[in-house]
Amino acid sequence: MSDVLERRLEEILRGSPSLMHVLRTARELDLPDWLIFSGAIYQRVLNHLTGRDPDYGIKDYDLGYFDPDTSYEAEDAVIRRVAAAFDPPLRDMVEVRNQARVHLWFEGKFKEPYAPLTCTADCLERFVSPLFAVGVRLEADDRLTILAPFGLGDLFALRLAPNPRRITNGFARTSASATARWPELIVTN
Repeated sequence: MSDVLERRLEEILRGSPSLMHVLRTARELDLPDWLIFSGAIYQRVLNHLTGRDPDYGIKDYDLGYFDPDTSYEAEDAVIRRVAAAFDPPLRDMVEVRNQARVHLWFEGKFKEPYAPLTCTADCLERFVSPLFAVGVRLEADDRLTILAPFGLGDLFALRLAPNPRRITNGFARTSASATARWPELIVTN
């Protein structure tokens, strides 16, 4: 991954008080193998590059963690614990999911197979587009760990392309939604 793009991403993310609050709180919760990913990360870059407010279009903060206990009860306890750590409106915006459980419900919801994951970072490789596949964790020493299995090139080039490792049914719908909010995006197939 390009160090220059990684530094740019970190600067953009650290410039977002709401995201940094979520990252600090997630760090304090100390969930196993946790990451904040998806729109909470990539949308801030799109907003920065297109001159929009950092929080434009942010509907939620996806907080993934990995716990081998795939019971609904265990995940529900974590969901309640995370909700209690935030005040409104963030309480309703932080969506936490055990990535070890995703394969149990994904196919039923999205009509596509989804093999079990082995860690939280594995989910990034399955996103609809490389542009979306970025996860971040705030470490105890305030360092940001950035995970981007496809790199950051597409994100900073405003290039929305299908995931080359996992073609999904959702690319057309997702790209239409994204280009409605960021018409500057370049969609490639």
